[in-house]
Amino acid sequence: MKRLFKNAEVYRDGKTEIEDILIDGTTGKVEKIGRSLSDAEAEEYDLTGKLLAPGLVDIHIHLREPGGESKETIETGTQAAARGGFTTVCAMPNTRPVPDSAETIDELQKKIKKNAVVRVLPYAAITERQLGKSVTDMQTLSERGAFAFTDDGVGVQTAGKMYEAMIEASRLNKAVVAHCEDNSLLYGGMLHDGEKARELGIKGILPASEAVHIARDILLAEETGVHYHVCHVSAKESVRVIRDAKRAGINVTAEVTPHHLMLTEDDIPGDDANYKMNPPLRAQADREALIEGLLDGTLDFIATDHAPHTAEEKNMSIEEAPFGIVGLETAFPLLYTHLVETKAVPESQLLDWLTKKPAEVFQLPYGEITEGGYADLVVIDRHKKQRVDTENFLSKGTNMPFNEWELTGWPVMTICEGNIVWNEKEEKVR
Repeated sequence: MKRLFKNAEVYRDGKTEIEDILIDGTTGKVEKIGRSLSDAEAEEYDLTGKLLAPGLVDIHIHLREPGGESKETIETGTQAAARGGFTTVCAMPNTRPVPDSAETIDELQKKIKKNAVVRVLPYAAITERQLGKSVTDMQTLSERGAFAFTDDGVGVQTAGKMYEAMIEASRLNKAVVAHCEDNSLLYGGMLHDGEKARELGIKGILPASEAVHIARDILLAEETGVHYHVCHVSAKESVRVIRDAKRAGINVTAEVTPHHLMLTEDDIPGDDANYKMNPPLRAQADREALIEGLLDGTLDFIATDHAPHTAEEKNMSIEEAPFGIVGLETAFPLLYTHLVETKAVPESQLLDWLTKKPAEVFQLPYGEITEGGYADLVVIDRHKKQRVDTENFLSKGTNMPFNEWELTGWPVMTICEGNIVWNEKEEKVR
């Protein structure tokens, strides 16, 4: 089916103009962009007053399936992504089994093909079972569709094993993506090692546990020439290390999450596990360094680190509950409300951080609207105000600190490869 989106404020090539876009649902591509377009076969949508942007790209999410279906499934996680305006998501490998062999990634790809509502690019593990002992068969995993390699939340603790992995990933022209945390510096910490942790009597996590790990890996990346990407940067020391590495010409990129841009340890109201994430919410100086790092290009883009857990798991004390919060369904309005409406950053900059930049960093053919390109689009109502209601989420996870926040600028329709996968008017996901 062809669809013609009329009179939209189309964001492309860094600017917004009133244009029409004709897409072909059969090919999944954008057929034509221009003024006063018409096509007798196409279904028309009048988007007067709405922003039409490239579909959002999230390099860092957790779908939990297989093995964690009580928290999330490929179906519910990608439904949440569609509602949030995301058309491409990259799924972390902390599932059971771990995608670390031809058999496990083949089985995962079958589940994705059957149940995903939007495009899912799966990561494969750096080491077998994410144990940090034996590097996986990266060539086979690449041939079976691994997007990139990461051991996700456990990190690779020994420099030698990371060095071996980087050599192989570099040979395959694949990125090594890292959750950076030196376990020898954790000391049982649960929150940032600051005033809030001391007030609550909970052990803190040193910023150095993150920055030391990043510094080690950056030197290994320089040695091997691999593309090294740092997940969810949280500390000012980490920003400084990455900035220095970029100045030195090392092939390093980095992401930051919406929650680390919005909140600090001072926002934690008490022993509430909805504020427990890894890395933790840090101090105001760290938050300011993250924003500065985004603006000067030290940090390349924003990713949600969507990490669903069951209500039972999160309805415990900070010391007992697992780390992580969800974010797919609220990322854009949260950032739009608190960065664009406050004039901290231009709308075009925010859109690039969520579309073009992550695609560029990982050389993906998404994140832009072009004739002949993928018809991945999101329609955003900049004027729509709505309170976050976690009870209404499509994700199984409701664990987040933003419930009942009033936000502006909500996605109202998402199109992936020419197909409407979320339409607010119909309250419908494909």
